[in-house]
Amino acid sequence: MKKYRLLAVVLCLTMLAALVPGCSKSKTGGEASDTIKLGFLGSKSVNNANYGIPGEKGMKMAIEELNAKGGILGKQVEGIYEDNKGDNREIANIATKYATVDKVSAMIGDPATGLTKIAADIAQKNQIVIFSAGATGTDVVEIGDYVFRNTLLDQYAAPSVVDWMIKTKNWKNMAIVTTGNIGYSTALTPVFKTAIQAKGGNIVKEESINEGETDFTAQVTNIKQANPDVIVFTGYYKEAALFMLAAQSQGLNIPMVGGDGLYGSDLAKIGGSAVEEKVILYCGFSADQPTPETDAFVKAYRAKYNEDPDMFSAQYYDAVMIIAQAMEKAKSSDPKVFKAELAKLTDYPGVSGKTTFQPNREPFKTPVFLVTVKGGKFPVLVDKVPTSTPQ
Repeated sequence: MKKYRLLAVVLCLTMLAALVPGCSKSKTGGEASDTIKLGFLGSKSVNNANYGIPGEKGMKMAIEELNAKGGILGKQVEGIYEDNKGDNREIANIATKYATVDKVSAMIGDPATGLTKIAADIAQKNQIVIFSAGATGTDVVEIGDYVFRNTLLDQYAAPSVVDWMIKTKNWKNMAIVTTGNIGYSTALTPVFKTAIQAKGGNIVKEESINEGETDFTAQVTNIKQANPDVIVFTGYYKEAALFMLAAQSQGLNIPMVGGDGLYGSDLAKIGGSAVEEKVILYCGFSADQPTPETDAFVKAYRAKYNEDPDMFSAQYYDAVMIIAQAMEKAKSSDPKVFKAELAKLTDYPGVSGKTTFQPNREPFKTPVFLVTVKGGKFPVLVDKVPTSTPQ
């Protein structure tokens, strides 16, 4: 009888263990959890906050819309929003936490290429999908098959913009300014240089600055002596605004063209009249001349936040929706399962344009939107430039 009583006790304990949270199967990548968790990667303070703050708003809006419709696979979606402060160590700690503690199904962000690479290495090793809503530089998806992005790539955008500068604007003589301590800038400069040389432009001067510097008197003096038609600036918006203020003070009245590193509302706040219709940057989103998808997004965003969306809010929003679609098609929130469906994305009609993943998982998007500051408002559409289909 004692033997049977012991067996009964063991069976009861086994059944109780199955009912206690944490005693069931391991919660990996959100598969066994009651919610599907997505981790936000971005800076909400200090460096790159102009990217992270709107990105967080776009991500939150997408999650709220999904949850209002029943979530993903019948589960509610939970966003986790840490602030990496644009710092390498911070993003490494946050990505590790998302993967090992929070057990997210995917990480959304970061918009910066260098920061994305740090997080992507951690995500790949932990077999968690990472989906950057902005990284445009090289050697990102090459980190591994869990790494994706939905941004307009510099390798397609920059040559199209150079073609526009030379053929449409007749700006043939160019000065290039590189921010030497930013990986985004040092990667973008050679893309521009190759395109300028291939399309018959002339590089009349090259200058280098560092992020955090505020005095660009010497660089502007050197550029002024070279007499270019345009400045190609491959860094971020803060230094670009200060550079144009320095140019204005020396009477150098020429335009500046750059990539989406110049995208930020502080460009207009810092630069004022020095950037007004003079700084033109390319990006993958504009609220002007919208598609039906973009129009609906813009109206909903304005109603929710009482402000216009920007490129980062749109791309974070799209990233969440693309991942949701992949999970639904794969019938799983496990990154090991839905990443294969994610890689098949074709002509996704997002609010930031149509996105197709090529066989190497790199996105192709068109057109390039050229925007500027006008009447103190940013961004204002200047032109749309088609990109060439990758061969």
